[in-house]
Amino acid sequence: MKKSTMRDMTSGSPLKLMVAFWLPLACGTLFQQFYNMVDTVIVGKFLGVNALAGVGSTGSINFMILGFCLGLCSGFAIPVAQKFGQKDYSGLRRYVANTAFLTVVFSAVLALATCLLCPHILNWMNTQPEFYNEAYNYIFVIFLGIPASMLYNVTAGIVRSLGDSRTPLYFLIVSSFLNIGLDLLFIAVFGWGVAGAAWATVISQAAAGVLCLIFMMWKFDILRMQKDEMRLSGSHIRHLCGVSLPMGLQYSITAIGSVVIQTIVNGMGTTFVAATTTGGKVNQLLFAPMEAIGPTSATFAGQNIGAGRTDRVRKGMCASNLMGVVLALIGMAVVFLFGRGIAGMFIDQKDAAVAAEVLAHAQRFLVGNSLFYIALNVIFAMRFTIQGLGFSRVAMIAGAFEMVARVGVGVLATPYWGFDAICVANPAAWVAADIFLVPCYYYVIRKLERRAKAGTLMQI
Repeated sequence: MKKSTMRDMTSGSPLKLMVAFWLPLACGTLFQQFYNMVDTVIVGKFLGVNALAGVGSTGSINFMILGFCLGLCSGFAIPVAQKFGQKDYSGLRRYVANTAFLTVVFSAVLALATCLLCPHILNWMNTQPEFYNEAYNYIFVIFLGIPASMLYNVTAGIVRSLGDSRTPLYFLIVSSFLNIGLDLLFIAVFGWGVAGAAWATVISQAAAGVLCLIFMMWKFDILRMQKDEMRLSGSHIRHLCGVSLPMGLQYSITAIGSVVIQTIVNGMGTTFVAATTTGGKVNQLLFAPMEAIGPTSATFAGQNIGAGRTDRVRKGMCASNLMGVVLALIGMAVVFLFGRGIAGMFIDQKDAAVAAEVLAHAQRFLVGNSLFYIALNVIFAMRFTIQGLGFSRVAMIAGAFEMVARVGVGVLATPYWGFDAICVANPAAWVAADIFLVPCYYYVIRKLERRAKAGTLMQI
């Protein structure tokens, strides 16, 4: 592939490089959320509130399992980015080869385990009888499609680690429109119910993953392996697991708090479940450009620490925080001006009284969250930078801070504040994570700067 298609982030303006890398990634994340949103809109409009509540009630467990998969895939890409920064292309290819092996193993084990445990998980989460079947039919198919999700996230992560954030966007656009068409076909025509929405998501992810894999193998000369580079290596596998498992566990630990909150909401009844589902979907849409700051920061930090440029890591942190503040302010404005209207897209308006109650609760949820979007963006910038520097175990602890704060608010405050406690559970978690991450980042960067001055900066 032509060198110009890849992006070396070890020289040039950090802000310009990061914005150029972030923009396609943000668009890709938006499209990913777009077809998730379409699932919810179609389910809510065609199948009703119970179906919407059923899909929504699985959101936190979905995030816990698929978040673990996403964390693994993000971790697999970090050594690739570091080797790219070091210009060690043979080592880069060995990491890619061992990543392929680990992806197959992890995706098969996770899909089998979660499908077998699916009924028990829903019972543990206090899923209500009126939407239990919808929840099961949806989440079982999603779990069955874990290999498709991991295929896309691994291949896209490798491509992005080489500085190409545009190509995965193109495939996500194709996937998004495919998902919309399949949603309408499976639900409105075939009558498959919520399972149709899940199958549409899985098939669309598989299509994006296959396209990304074909592109990666065909176009990137840098990834064309010699026979000896394709062999399994214990040291490479250990390093990949050492980086990726803490990142996966970080997502899952964070999600435990969300599972607890979802369990509490499930016990409040269909109206509150539908409200948090719609509010959560609007949040996810607004989070999309913010979340893109994370992989951008990780790639920038990974390439530059591989090149020994700790000074550029600091500049990258300033750039990512600046981007985060701007996006947070935009997100807050959208919530206050258009939040209720966007949430209304997910609700069947036939029963006006029920719809009005759901939207009122959803707006309370959104306002409570939006006031702390800046704190959320600090997490994206600092956590992913720390991970890109190779300290994923340290960053994982931030997930524990989130979990404790979210569970604490949910368990201790809900009996007194009711749904208002649910509205502030996320902000409490974000602030708790920041309290850990800010000093942690400065500890890590100063440690690396001392190593760089001593000529002992860790090389993987």
